[in-house]
Amino acid sequence: MRKIIISVLMASLFLVNGCTTMSGTTAAQKRLSVLKMKDEVLTELFQKKPDTRQQINSAKGYAVFSNVNVNIIFASFGGGYGMAKNNSSKKVTYMKMGEVGLGLGAGVKDFRAVIVFHTSKAFDDFITNGWAFGGQVDAAAKASDKGAAVSGEASIGDVTIYQLTQSGLALQATLKGTRFWPDEELNP
Repeated sequence: MRKIIISVLMASLFLVNGCTTMSGTTAAQKRLSVLKMKDEVLTELFQKKPDTRQQINSAKGYAVFSNVNVNIIFASFGGGYGMAKNNSSKKVTYMKMGEVGLGLGAGVKDFRAVIVFHTSKAFDDFITNGWAFGGQVDAAAKASDKGAAVSGEASIGDVTIYQLTQSGLALQATLKGTRFWPDEELNP
């Protein structure tokens, strides 16, 4: 049983790594890939929730991430990439993310997250410390534009988070920690 669980975890790690890789071979190409993903995600968010455009434009900063999350019985893990933009200075910081969790669940989910920072302190803390901790309960059964997913919005202090599910089949209730950090390769 232990070997089966380890094999499934290893296969899932390869799946997560393959799904969360940005396109391009050079740092410049990868940065363009991240910016393209950001534009696509914001376009989708603005179509679904038009009021978010003004919220993001008036915020101190925002971040957009592409993430794949895998749940196997009692373990949850995921990874992704994205960017954070300081609206005052216009500086973009390219970032990576990883998450691990414990809870009940099964499945794989590909989703995008938009994080809106309402204060400079919240934005600076995110870039500097990059940790988030919380619970997640969701259900997703979506492929391309078929199916449905429960996507959400959460406000925590000076931060609002929007999640858009792209595809996946998952049912989960997990307690997890997520770490965000600057991407050394992509930040000049």
